[in-house]
Amino acid sequence: MATLEGSTSTAPEQVRLLGLRETALSVDEVLAAVTDASVGGTVVFIGSVRDDDGGRGVSALGYSAHPIATETLAAVAARVAADHPQAILAAVHRVGDLEVGDLAVVVAAASAHRAEAFAAGRQLIDDLKAEVPIWKHQRFADGTQEWVGAPT
Repeated sequence: MATLEGSTSTAPEQVRLLGLRETALSVDEVLAAVTDASVGGTVVFIGSVRDDDGGRGVSALGYSAHPIATETLAAVAARVAADHPQAILAAVHRVGDLEVGDLAVVVAAASAHRAEAFAAGRQLIDDLKAEVPIWKHQRFADGTQEWVGAPT
């Protein structure tokens, strides 16, 4: 069992790295976490802060996480691991203030074959974004701001 950063929760052995971080993310670290002699295919998803959202210029943003976010991330990863038992998984997400170009999330899935790596990686990022309570506070170039994903 792997331990989730900043939590007492454990994840299945095939989940090699999970975390919410206030520091810059490393694609190399996430990729290294899923590297294994049994792997024939690896999929990496990198989400970064873009300078535009629907035609509105983005100047910066911040991510806030609910206290249960790490536990929820572990549950999501465990479910993906159960759905894709041959996949090796890793996911890290930033919290705090980010600037345009900063990495916000890095997810990797690796397996003996590409089809399972793609399926596991897609499920991991999609479920992370849909279920883990991490909220984005966007600040726009025109001085306006909005929260995305926050409960109403």
